[in-house]
Amino acid sequence: MDFNKQKLSIYVYTYSYPEDESSLCALEMRSFFGKDSNSKVLESCEEIDPSRSPFIKERVRVIYEGETFQELTKKVNNFRLEETTFKVIYVKNSDVSKTEKEGFKKRREIEKEIGLYVNGKADLHNPDQLFGVMNVNGRWIFGDYAKSEAVWFQHQKKPHEYSTALSTRVARAVVNIALPNTSGIKAIDPCCGIGTVLVEARSMGIDIVGSDRNHLIINGARENIVHFGLTGEVNLADIRDITDHYDVAIIDLPYNLCSFITTEEQLEILESARRFANKVVVVTVEPIDGVLLTAGFTIIDRGTAKKGLFTREVIVCR
Repeated sequence: MDFNKQKLSIYVYTYSYPEDESSLCALEMRSFFGKDSNSKVLESCEEIDPSRSPFIKERVRVIYEGETFQELTKKVNNFRLEETTFKVIYVKNSDVSKTEKEGFKKRREIEKEIGLYVNGKADLHNPDQLFGVMNVNGRWIFGDYAKSEAVWFQHQKKPHEYSTALSTRVARAVVNIALPNTSGIKAIDPCCGIGTVLVEARSMGIDIVGSDRNHLIINGARENIVHFGLTGEVNLADIRDITDHYDVAIIDLPYNLCSFITTEEQLEILESARRFANKVVVVTVEPIDGVLLTAGFTIIDRGTAKKGLFTREVIVCR
């Protein structure tokens, strides 16, 4: 079967993540695709920009597939480019058995051979278009190739830091979990701190505002946003005083010694969020299921991110 003849495109995503973040990655997968994967490869009809995720490495939109490499080359022989140059990239699959894995030399040979069947002009240095070739799930595929850019990594060094703030990598995943679909969605981070979540969301073009009741850090959040050439509204406001309504709220509950809050205060924060947001994603370092249920939420999904002995839980609620 040729996927280019189907109405829906098939996308193959490759993933890379540390074991401590496997649960968080799986939660992001489920948010994007409605399923996760037991491997580091996922196939879906959903088109996601690889650079949105801190875990996605590459994406191939399948144009042709074949049960064997030879079958694939015959199909690629029918592929014609107009006046654009191209380059073929072998996409490594970490899930194939050792006997199937190709060495560097073999991978280059496969790239070259597929390239010879493409009716177009190859350019290894500055191509107009990239194509990927990959051995996945018992067959070979060829298609449009996109590589992830680690945008979150560029945001690690900001003018203002906070020792207990989310890492940019985790913050980006949390934003994706909260807002897998961004069109027409209004979001808020009502306890935004120094703006780590805001920076990641705004860098993806998401309509999000931030607020915090701590006047000492509001300017820091604003400066962090501007530092990366972004714009975004950050207000001095207590979560209890928010009156506008939002589709999604992201709340990283305070937990360090400088901002210790009681169970009663946690409940007040969450009850406020339930009042002004349809969906809430909560980041917590301690069990809060009872508080969430008391606040009237239904827990939809969850995942964890670990760093040494320190564990954060990300809980999706409605």
